[in-house]
Amino acid sequence: MQTYTAKEFNIPELVGITTSNIEEHIKLYQGYVKHSNLIQEKLASLSTDETYIRAELTRRFSFEFCGMRNHELYFWALTGGSSSIFTNSKLESDIVRDFGSMDNFWARLKETAMTRGIGWAMLSYDTTFDHLVLSWVDEQHVGQLINVFPVYVIDMWEHSYVADYLPSGKNQYLTDYIKNTNFELVSTRYDSFISALKPL
Repeated sequence: MQTYTAKEFNIPELVGITTSNIEEHIKLYQGYVKHSNLIQEKLASLSTDETYIRAELTRRFSFEFCGMRNHELYFWALTGGSSSIFTNSKLESDIVRDFGSMDNFWARLKETAMTRGIGWAMLSYDTTFDHLVLSWVDEQHVGQLINVFPVYVIDMWEHSYVADYLPSGKNQYLTDYIKNTNFELVSTRYDSFISALKPL
């Protein structure tokens, strides 16, 4: 049985987002890791005739697992301090190719992130059609795209910003999260993934 371990993140002092907020948010992430493990343990202990319970736990597992992975990408992008935006990287050139310009991309990303409701704004790479796509994921898992590589994610649940920004500060939180991102890490990870891709 697979056991998941919570990761640690070297997150410096951020613009707008307080250390106490990050610490509380990481506790929530650790809860997703814990519950992913608990569900796996429970599934392994069920008898073959407990199909209804197995089905409902399996449904719940997708929520906990995606919550774990989404947060790992979210916190990881804040590690090491902010850096310049995709400077001279393949990610930058692919964004311009697929969105027309960096200005268009930022406008579309922010528009996606400001979707009403709780969820995530996600930039992903479609491995089938070789292009970048923006999407909104409800909660942690509803609307996750298939056969894509997640490039950049932004948590838009209220728990990620209300302690520092209040509900009315959602747009400022979004601006600050982007400002705090280590885009050198994001673009390096993307470039490495693309260079390792093999045709289907």
